[in-house]
Amino acid sequence: MVRITTWNVNGIRNPFGYQPWRERRTFDAMFDILEADIVVMQELKIQRKDLTDDMVLVPGWDCYFSLPKHKKGYSGVGIYTRQSVCAPIRAEEGLLGVLCPPASSTAYRHLPEDASIGGYPTPAQVAALGVDPASLDAEGRCLVLEFPAFVLFGVYSPANSNGLRDDFRYGFVTALDTRIRNLVKMGKHVVLTGDLNVSREEIDTAKAEEHMRQEGITREDYLNAPNRRLFNQLLENGKVPGERDEGREHPVLWDICREFHPTREGMFTHWEQKINARPGNFGSRIDFVLCSIEMKTWFADANIQEGLMGSDHCPVYASMKQVVDCQGKQVNVYDIMNPSGMFAEGVRLRDFNPVKDILPLSGRLLPEFDKRRTIKDMFKKTTATSAGAPTVPAGLTASSGTPASTLNSPEKRRSSVTPAVRSFKKTKSSSGAVSSQPSLAKGQKSLKGFFAPKATTDPGHSIESVTFGPTPKTQTPETTPAAPDALDISSALSPLVDEPFIDPQATKESWVKLFSKKPPPRCEGHNEPCTSLTTKKPGVNCGRQFWICSRPIGPSGQKENGTQWRCGTFIWASDWNAPGART
Repeated sequence: MVRITTWNVNGIRNPFGYQPWRERRTFDAMFDILEADIVVMQELKIQRKDLTDDMVLVPGWDCYFSLPKHKKGYSGVGIYTRQSVCAPIRAEEGLLGVLCPPASSTAYRHLPEDASIGGYPTPAQVAALGVDPASLDAEGRCLVLEFPAFVLFGVYSPANSNGLRDDFRYGFVTALDTRIRNLVKMGKHVVLTGDLNVSREEIDTAKAEEHMRQEGITREDYLNAPNRRLFNQLLENGKVPGERDEGREHPVLWDICREFHPTREGMFTHWEQKINARPGNFGSRIDFVLCSIEMKTWFADANIQEGLMGSDHCPVYASMKQVVDCQGKQVNVYDIMNPSGMFAEGVRLRDFNPVKDILPLSGRLLPEFDKRRTIKDMFKKTTATSAGAPTVPAGLTASSGTPASTLNSPEKRRSSVTPAVRSFKKTKSSSGAVSSQPSLAKGQKSLKGFFAPKATTDPGHSIESVTFGPTPKTQTPETTPAAPDALDISSALSPLVDEPFIDPQATKESWVKLFSKKPPPRCEGHNEPCTSLTTKKPGVNCGRQFWICSRPIGPSGQKENGTQWRCGTFIWASDWNAPGART
């Protein structure tokens, strides 16, 4: 069978900080634990330059990426396909087809019919979106792969975080709805996966009824929220109050996971990290694997994997049957998940061909990963010059006095190619003796040098004098001091001894006390250190920090006293005066 898994990883390397991924920290090991054959990741949060060998050249896997064109390290979608199980026949980036394939200036929507996936919104449909098409496809939010069996969408829909991008978000969901319906009209099956950032109904959000009461809205208002209404019109059994919208009279997709668990409550896929909502399962279901209604008999199982950590989302999977009903015939799923001639009745006829079967959008064909040289290849190739010797810059032999013929010998090449700046350095006089000790840098002295005797310039002196501070006046031979080893240097060091003693430990403690942070307050319900958060809600308190109980919020979503969940402690950071803190 073929398993499809979707997962918002909140940073492509983020899961490797958690079990069970941290043990081996490789993508092929991660995919094996997921038992997946197609892995769709959202919110990669990387740039093109951040792609690495272990991320792209995964043994036995092909990969495709859609990364933001302007806002770097933001959003991003990736799809990995196991080469032994499936191989797409086409791959595109974006929803509207306005982007171009690699090394091409022709947009996907303008390619020949047999070279494109199709279903692109018409100019009239694009105009109705109210969003710039280039901007909509430039944020790295959609990858589209086509297999003979179906067209796979990997999507990361915009979130409704602050209400400032409501138009963009609605335009994206509308474009997705339009593209899918166009493909269905063409007779193609569709599988939609990803973080769609919208929940279907009350059962898919914790305490949805209480939130509606608090906001003063009815159930009909809740279901008629623009994105939720649009999403439910795509789905069979979707709740749509009143008449359906024009052009959306009929549903086209099937919610696989919900249909396998129609009455299961608490089947959430996302939990807010800031309030530590996961332990109490206070979350929402916004990650999906959906399929065309005609394909609903193809799947044998679907579920969430809430026990797998590594992100604020959990993986969601759907497993296909080994034999499916395709156009009235019973066919092995491998036959229709690979190019023609690769499988027959589930038996492999030929291996995956990296030249023939790989698609232009594959990450393996990126210039920085394609045609990689091995160490063995590096030793096979020779330099293009006939003699094999490096070119000697003009004038180098003249300044060094070395004949050009001598430079061609292997023994002399290293020294001859030494940077020519050495010829401009000052050299010692030939009459001076060569010191056996390495000289210190100019202006630098060793500790011994402060106590070393200085040579006198008076020819009448036969010995040297030790000086501390200003140079003493020239002495006559009658008053010549004793040899340096007989000098008492205690008088020279006496000023240092007379200085007051400073305790370094006391100094350290005073600095630590001055710059250390205030200790956090303790919550009233559990007497445990509180955690600090910052207000982001627009208003007079936006940007202010506050302290709350560090325990996770409970299933009720409310603060509770006398329980294991978060208590009602709330302290503004500006009001907290820690014991012993400076005032």
